[in-house]
Amino acid sequence: MLSISERQLRGWERHDLIRPQSQFAFSDLIALRTLTKLRQDRVPSAKIRLALSALRKKMRNVSDPLKELKVVSDGKRIRVEISGQHMEPVSGQLLFNFDQTELKRLLSFPPRGKNEEKAERQNAEMWFQKGLELEQTGAPADLIIEAYEKAAKLDPTSAGALVNLGTVYFNARSLVKAETCYNAAIAIDPDYALAHFNIANLYDEEGDYAKATKHYSTAVALNPQYADAHYNLALLYQGNGQVMEAVRHWKTYLKLDPSSAWGAIARRELSKLRTTTVLEGRGREKFDSNLTRPRR
Repeated sequence: MLSISERQLRGWERHDLIRPQSQFAFSDLIALRTLTKLRQDRVPSAKIRLALSALRKKMRNVSDPLKELKVVSDGKRIRVEISGQHMEPVSGQLLFNFDQTELKRLLSFPPRGKNEEKAERQNAEMWFQKGLELEQTGAPADLIIEAYEKAAKLDPTSAGALVNLGTVYFNARSLVKAETCYNAAIAIDPDYALAHFNIANLYDEEGDYAKATKHYSTAVALNPQYADAHYNLALLYQGNGQVMEAVRHWKTYLKLDPSSAWGAIARRELSKLRTTTVLEGRGREKFDSNLTRPRR
């Protein structure tokens, strides 16, 4: 889901950025996604480790800052968002002017409130996993929708629950509801490649190729290894006569997925493009714009 290799995970464990574990729960994705974003912003591992250590010492009720707090980067600086304000994690200094009473209030996490918040996250994960289980067993759509809706309500930051809910609506042809869910997921996490891919599928289905191209392009920008997004972009560009862009994405797709049935289609279409006037100066060939797109 996050395109993180096992080697990368073990490296983060060795550098004490995450706790060593053999399995990762859905709630762990929050920490991993935050850590991935910090590393993409070129924040050094040593600086991240120092900030996390300082937060654990300053906030006794916070055991995993990456999961329980909103940790963001400002250039190569790390900031922590608390009650809508930003704090420098090592010094504990707020980046706005507040008196000592307000500072203590912001840094105070009543055990009961924290426990309730933790319980809600656990319940949200339980309903999310329930939704996955219901999908895998072919349960009625209304039961699946109920599970994902409860997960999203209990954890408003659960972009994954919203994406899965949107896909259930999409498959049921409730495209307006699906679009609402996908847009909500993107608002929560603009860097969620799967959300962009799924809403691009929706716009592609509706014939809004400009929006579909925009979101497929965002998906591959966020995850250059996203084979299905490259495949669908190649089809869109080919159908619009943008041959060079289509060739580029077909080639990328074949590097990522050369041996599947989709790869055979990609090779056929790439061969077809190489005979067009754009590449060889002859009359234009008509392309088949009705090829099946991956919906994975």
